[in-house]
Amino acid sequence: METTVPQVVFKTRVRDESIEADNPFRWQDVSSDEIFKDKKVVVFALPGAFTPTCSSTHLPGYETKFKELKDLGVDDVYCLSVNDAFTMFQWGKNLGANNVKLLPDGNGDFTRQMDMLVKKENLGFGDRSWRYSMLVDDGNIKALFSEPGKVDNCPDDPFTCSDVDTMLNHLKQA
Repeated sequence: METTVPQVVFKTRVRDESIEADNPFRWQDVSSDEIFKDKKVVVFALPGAFTPTCSSTHLPGYETKFKELKDLGVDDVYCLSVNDAFTMFQWGKNLGANNVKLLPDGNGDFTRQMDMLVKKENLGFGDRSWRYSMLVDDGNIKALFSEPGKVDNCPDDPFTCSDVDTMLNHLKQA
């Protein structure tokens, strides 16, 4: 039996060119179906925007190799984090993420239902996503690469299998 992605509504901010103001953005609810239905999607989740490994390696790796993922049949690539929409937007802007779409899971609803929510209270982060990546085809999870050692208040931040190269290798072998 295949596992399907959780059905949630993400609270996002999008640019709206019809708004003539200093801040041309508006709130937009985006459902799981809008993201995953009839598409092949790569999602990689990480503990937090502006954090060291996430900013230096994880997101930049997927951004750099975006075309390779597309050439292997991927429609969209999303970076998910338990952060608010404002933080995710500024982080993507700061890193120059033009291809990877940033997906804020501010309340951790999607992450909780994926059983990937961990407590990072020892670092002062609160609830965060465990680091993982997955290939989703029409809402069905086809492959999941979860970092080892998922426990609450894990002092480490492993980054061994949720990277873009692991996903590329999987897609090439599929």
